[in-house]
Amino acid sequence: MKNKLLVIGASGHGKVAADIALKMNKWHSINFLDDDLSIDSPMGIEVIGKSVDAFTYLNDYDIFVGIGNNAIREEIQRKLEVLGASIPTLIHPTAVIGEQVEVSLGTIVMAGAVINCCTKIGKGCIINTGATVDHDTLIEDYVHISPGAHLAGTLKIGHGSWLGIGSVVINNINITSKCKVGAGAVVVKDITETGTYVGVPARRVV
Repeated sequence: MKNKLLVIGASGHGKVAADIALKMNKWHSINFLDDDLSIDSPMGIEVIGKSVDAFTYLNDYDIFVGIGNNAIREEIQRKLEVLGASIPTLIHPTAVIGEQVEVSLGTIVMAGAVINCCTKIGKGCIINTGATVDHDTLIEDYVHISPGAHLAGTLKIGHGSWLGIGSVVINNINITSKCKVGAGAVVVKDITETGTYVGVPARRVV
């Protein structure tokens, strides 16, 4: 771990990441990178370059990818990993993390989230504001669990999937990779085919 943090992305998700980093009080300084040259100093934090410049800061900064899009976040983080970047995990001080929970590098756990015991969270995930993940669940890499989503116990959420705001997944369910579950949807049976699922109960629409 280094004493300076660089957040790639200075828009909404990146700002939340920086805010959590400030509250963690582990870094002496925090900066942004962003490709939008019109963004200057959000939250009073300086933008010191574009995202491609991250690779010039590897020796001096921990680098966190603060981009909400799962695929883009994965692409950038994979490149950083290959080059040996120091990639932190960000966990808001109000999050509740149970015993024997694993949270992998590049993942962010936001305010009010709950992750119960014996759960494993992969790399580059987003456990968003007020989301709950119950016991013995496996969330694979680059998954986004949106605000207020509730996941019961003993689930498997596949690589790159996205669960919308307020969605619910009952216990003992598997969701395959790269699925989208719409806002407020309720998943009551395994999802084995990649696609977009909405409704109560959730059904595939695309």
